[in-house]
Amino acid sequence: MTVDIAPIQHERRAAAADVVRRTAELAAVFAPRAAEYDRETAFPAADFDDLFAAGLTAAVVPPEYGGLGLGPLRGATHPLWMMTLELAKADLSLARCWEGHVNATTLIDALGTDDQRARWFEGVVRRGETWVAWSGEPQARKPGEKVKFGTTVERTADGWVVDGQKAFATSATGADWAILLVNPAGPGGARHLDGADDELVLLACDLSHPSISIDRSWWDPVGMRATVSHVVRFDHTPIPDACQLGQPGDYLRYGWQTAFIPQYAASFLGAAQAAYEYALDYVRAQGKSGDPYVQQRIGQIAVGIDTAHLWLAHVARLWDDGTYANPGPDPDHGEAARMAGSRARHLIEHLALSTVDHCIRVCGARSLVRPSPIERILRDLTFYVRHDNADHILATIGRGVLGLPHDAAFYKP
Repeated sequence: MTVDIAPIQHERRAAAADVVRRTAELAAVFAPRAAEYDRETAFPAADFDDLFAAGLTAAVVPPEYGGLGLGPLRGATHPLWMMTLELAKADLSLARCWEGHVNATTLIDALGTDDQRARWFEGVVRRGETWVAWSGEPQARKPGEKVKFGTTVERTADGWVVDGQKAFATSATGADWAILLVNPAGPGGARHLDGADDELVLLACDLSHPSISIDRSWWDPVGMRATVSHVVRFDHTPIPDACQLGQPGDYLRYGWQTAFIPQYAASFLGAAQAAYEYALDYVRAQGKSGDPYVQQRIGQIAVGIDTAHLWLAHVARLWDDGTYANPGPDPDHGEAARMAGSRARHLIEHLALSTVDHCIRVCGARSLVRPSPIERILRDLTFYVRHDNADHILATIGRGVLGLPHDAAFYKP
C-alpha cells in the first residue's frame, strides 16, 4: 500500500508560510524600535518578549517539546531562514541575536540527551528563556588593545570549571543561557582553535551564576551595536557534567558551523531588502521614477535580490534532502550542502553591499541623515559581513573545487 504524502507536505508548507507571515507582521512592529536600541547599545528585549508571546522563539524546538520544528535538523530549513530575513529587515542586530538563539537551540536538539532537551526546551517554550552560543577568543591583540581574551577549562570530579573571558559575546545582557565553545587544550574557542579538533567541548552555562560578569566598556563598534556583544568574564565558573552537550569534538566533527553560515546570508539579504524598500518609496515620493540612471540601479537591485533568494532556496533544499546530523553513507551530500552554503554566503554578502550602495546613490545624502534607516543599515551591514574574511571564503571555495584540503567552517588558510 502506498501513502499519499502530498496533503501532509502541503499542510506543512502552509504552516511554515504562516509562521513566516506572523514573523513579518511582528517585524513591522520591531522596525521603529531599532534606532533606539542602536543609539542606547541595548539588547532588543521587547522584541524577544513579543517573539516569545507569539510562540516564535521555539522555532527550532521539536513539536514533541512544544516547538515549531523548523531548521536544518528537521527538514524545514528555508522557513527558518525566511524568519531570520524578516527580522533582519527590521533590525540586523536583532537578527544576529535571533541567530544565536536558534543556533544554540538547534545544537541542543542535535547533541543533547533526552533529559537535556526536556529541561532546556521547557525553559524556551514555557518561560521564554533566550540562548546563545559563544566562541570568540581572538588571540592576537589589535594595536593599542590591552585586554587579553581566552578561557581555560579544567576537569573536575563532577564537571568543568571555566576561567577567563570571551569577546563578541552576542546578547550578553539579554541571554539566559550560553553554549560555551571551549578547548581544554588552551585558549582559542573554536575559530582560533590551536589544539586537536576533537578536544573542543560544548558547555551549557547558566548566565545568572554569580561568578559571571560583563564588561560593557569594550563593545563600542560602528555598527551592530544592539547585539550587545560585550566581553564576558568567567571567574572559576562551575559547569556540571549534566550541562555538557555531546562528546568533545562533535561541533567540528559534524560540521555544525557550516549549517549556520547560510543564515548569515539570510540576514544580509534582509538588511538589503529593507534598504531596497526604502529606496523605492523615496524614488516614488521624489518623482525620480523617470530617471534612466535610477531605473538602471533599481533594476540591478531587483536582479540581485532575486538571485540571492534563489541561492538561499537552493542551499535550503540541499540541507533538507537528508538528515544533517547523520548524513548517511554518501558523504558528498553533506559536502555539497556545506560548500553551497559558503558560496551563497559569499555571493549574498556582495549583493547586499551592492544593494545598499545603489540605494544610497539613488536616494542621495539625505538617506544617510538620521532617522533614515539607511544610515543604520549601512553601518550594521558593513560591520556584520566582517564576521568572516571574504578573501578566505573565496579561497576556501576554490580549494574545494580543486579538491584540496579546506576548512568549510572557519575558512582558515
